[in-house]
Amino acid sequence: MISILIPTYNHNITRLVTDLHQQAMETYVDFEIIVVEDGSTLSIEENKTVADFEFCRYIILDKNIGRSAVRNRLADEARYNHLLFIDGDAEVCSEYFVAKYVSFCKEECVVIGGTAYDIEEHDTRYCLRLKYGREREAKSAIKRSKQSTYHNFSTFNFLISTSLFNSIRFDESIRGYGHEDTLFGHQLHELGCEFIHIENPLLHKGLDDNETFIRKTEEGTRNLFLLYQSGNYPFLTHESKLLHSFVQLKKAGLTRVGAAAFDVSKRFLLRNLFSPSPSLRLYDIYKLLFICKTSLAK
Repeated sequence: MISILIPTYNHNITRLVTDLHQQAMETYVDFEIIVVEDGSTLSIEENKTVADFEFCRYIILDKNIGRSAVRNRLADEARYNHLLFIDGDAEVCSEYFVAKYVSFCKEECVVIGGTAYDIEEHDTRYCLRLKYGREREAKSAIKRSKQSTYHNFSTFNFLISTSLFNSIRFDESIRGYGHEDTLFGHQLHELGCEFIHIENPLLHKGLDDNETFIRKTEEGTRNLFLLYQSGNYPFLTHESKLLHSFVQLKKAGLTRVGAAAFDVSKRFLLRNLFSPSPSLRLYDIYKLLFICKTSLAK
């Protein structure tokens, strides 16, 4: 019936698996939970205990194979007709989480449950990640369904039929952090798949501190530019607001101006972004100027 697939890297997933296992048992349907440690060095001993649960498997990879490859590996290990992908830094916040997805396991589908953030979390070390998540990611099913869904597809919490997944799979040529989910969402769109949005979020608990979030932002932005530069993904210019803005600057001959502006304004921008009240508008400007700088790197 359903394979619950959890890639994890340096996260303790015991509570997540415990909650999912209890809920899955209560549905009285065939299920399995598969966890793959993608080259983790932390929480290994604690996480090993999930293999003691009935219908659970725990796989350790000695080397990190990346976000795309590990999800493909999980799908290859799965035995059922529907795959529920859940990131390892998630937390269940509804007692009906699994049951809601099980109700879709009789059809070819892509079902997106959504992302939520702890309303009690106010630690300023994570203020940028929290503000971005709460304003850009934590949206109701109605709002998500009205947007261009595949542009912002996320692998954090979604169900897909195995046959659909195997018809596209994640692109393992993408290395580094970011945008493998963008390409996956586009491929689903090209197949004519309908995205079903439901109110079934998971809490995103693995928050990056401000400096780590900026580092990952730069890595993801650099990855986006490399995908654009390769010429293999022409649709990205239309589907990424950041890339579209960069191409407009490039056409206007302002790339060097943007790169110079990044050097001059970086300290000011980071001061705001690391403050208790970061501006997402300035965060967007940071990314745009950074991609200009990246485009001139040799």
